[in-house]
Amino acid sequence: MIRARKKLTIYDLRKLKGERCLTHIHVKSPEEAIAAEKAGVDLMSCSFDSLESQAQLPRLVEAAPNSFFSGATPHGIASNEEAIRIGFKALELGASSVYCSASPRIIEAMAREGIPVVGHLGLVPRHVTWTNYRAIGKTEEEARILYDKMKELESAGAYAAEIECVPHQLASWLCGETSMLLMSLGSGSGCDTQFLFSDDILGDYNERLPRHAKAYRDFSAEFFRLQEERIAAFKEYIADVECGIFPDSSHLIEMDEAELKALKDSIKES
Repeated sequence: MIRARKKLTIYDLRKLKGERCLTHIHVKSPEEAIAAEKAGVDLMSCSFDSLESQAQLPRLVEAAPNSFFSGATPHGIASNEEAIRIGFKALELGASSVYCSASPRIIEAMAREGIPVVGHLGLVPRHVTWTNYRAIGKTEEEARILYDKMKELESAGAYAAEIECVPHQLASWLCGETSMLLMSLGSGSGCDTQFLFSDDILGDYNERLPRHAKAYRDFSAEFFRLQEERIAAFKEYIADVECGIFPDSSHLIEMDEAELKALKDSIKES
């Protein structure tokens, strides 16, 4: 069922906490943004960590003007001033909030300026040298550390946090222990949003699907099928040219023979 579109605000999202689990997709193109809005997804995320993705953000917002976008800022923000500048730039280009995996100190600097910030809990792919790729919070000790980090983000002023690859029982409990929205990526259905990447939903790559994801289509197979069709079409074109089949009379522009003769005669006489 396609819901009536209303562009959500942070105020709206806070009111919805505990009411229902919102759908949340990371998109990478205007076509995906259009499809997500037409399908009725509640929230969208997108990259905002390179010049290319920064140029892409306004196109995504234009493609899905009634949707909430959260722009993912670069990893490795070096100062409060840089974080504030990046955050405001994202908002000016159409983002509704920004995602930032930096420390609570950086997040607090943005939040103090009124920038809506999403933090990160659990597995942080850029920090896996400290944890390896695995679920975070399966022991009492690690779960307590996760709880404390959640409270640090909350105190810093983050309105939400992505919670990645955390045991679903723990994630559900944590969601009830914070005023922030918790956005589940591989952390079960007991959080405030259910978050997946469009690549996973569409099967848009030729690698093993993550355990927490579900592919609803096989775009990778379609890509390879289309690539074979491209090769076949190009081969047919080459063969037609070499055999003189292309172009035929239907592809040609005709000139009246009398006009052509008149041209040739005038050149000879000049």
